[in-house]
Amino acid sequence: MQKQRLLSLDVLRGITIAGMIMVNNPGSWGSIYAPLRHAEWDGLTPTDLVFPFFMFIMGVSMYISYSKFDFQFNRNTFLKLLKRSVLLFLIGLLLNWFGLTCRHMSSLAQTTDYSWFQRLYESAFYYLKELRILGVLQRLAIVNFCGSLILLTIKKKYIPYIIFGILLGYSIIMLFTGSLTLSTENIIAYIDSVILGESHMYHINGIAFDPEGLFSTLPCIAHVLIGVMAGSYILITEDNKERMEQLFIFGTLIMVLGFLWHYVTPINKTLWSSSYTLVTCGLASLLLSILLWIIDVQGYTKPTRFFEAFGVNPMAIFVMGGILSNLVSNIGITLANGTWISLKGLIYNYINVPIFGEKLGSLIFALCFILTCYLIALPLYKKKIYIKL
Repeated sequence: MQKQRLLSLDVLRGITIAGMIMVNNPGSWGSIYAPLRHAEWDGLTPTDLVFPFFMFIMGVSMYISYSKFDFQFNRNTFLKLLKRSVLLFLIGLLLNWFGLTCRHMSSLAQTTDYSWFQRLYESAFYYLKELRILGVLQRLAIVNFCGSLILLTIKKKYIPYIIFGILLGYSIIMLFTGSLTLSTENIIAYIDSVILGESHMYHINGIAFDPEGLFSTLPCIAHVLIGVMAGSYILITEDNKERMEQLFIFGTLIMVLGFLWHYVTPINKTLWSSSYTLVTCGLASLLLSILLWIIDVQGYTKPTRFFEAFGVNPMAIFVMGGILSNLVSNIGITLANGTWISLKGLIYNYINVPIFGEKLGSLIFALCFILTCYLIALPLYKKKIYIKL
């Protein structure tokens, strides 16, 4: 059984991390090309693929990683899993706190004469009542914990039945509770508001509705388990051409099933609908098969090294990108006319827009932000420093 690291998997992981950083950091949220926006509700754009692709890759990596230990479940394995999941959740929570603190410090700096220490104290502690509890890393932490437990404690032949059961059950609940629309009565919003409180939730169009909600994390567990199944197809043979064929067939079947499921519950990222789970997993499997053919079969590796640098330290670069994004968005200067402007606004409005225009300037800013993150990732990659969370 082949256990060595697949370069194509690292590259796909790097593509998704770079994609997540890009779509989260436009020059202006009001000037974005349509493919770089999330679908407003039902539907799918390229932007809606990056997070589910990463979750799929998590499942693939999970299977490959645990296969090295023959999927043995013991006290030591459980404690390592628990530690990693709790750490990932806390880092996500701290990243939310850091962003909230930066925003409030920036707001107080523009409107009050408070000292720096007073602004920091009020922002860091008083506004904790507005701290969002959930988020991307928090969802990954929950899914990593639940998916790993299922993989390690249940026979692998039952995993397809678990996936189907979760997706079918989730669809039935969403249909029978009338939860396919954005409202406070939606079961996803209702559960989060009861457990977390509306002040600790993300808001969409003025409605407390978290796209990384607790209940909508349920199909994400099925999502990562589909990645586990793809990982099993990778390790079933040592021949990369056969691996590519297996993944291509698997991805096609899953994608077609997802598009058919769309007629039951529509493809929707915010709800993380069952059809969305299947379609995005299918597309991720197809892309992985193509990259496997290009990189691991044909040996074209030079053009992929940019993304490999992101892929070997994905969580660390994502967190660093989040910190940098909050800093450039909330540290600024007061112009001669008395107007305060952030570093991000300064670069976008006074450099990018005059040269490239609004939408292209916004995209150029996002690409430059990725390049900045790459300059952080590159030394780690060259020195083979892997920061594991």
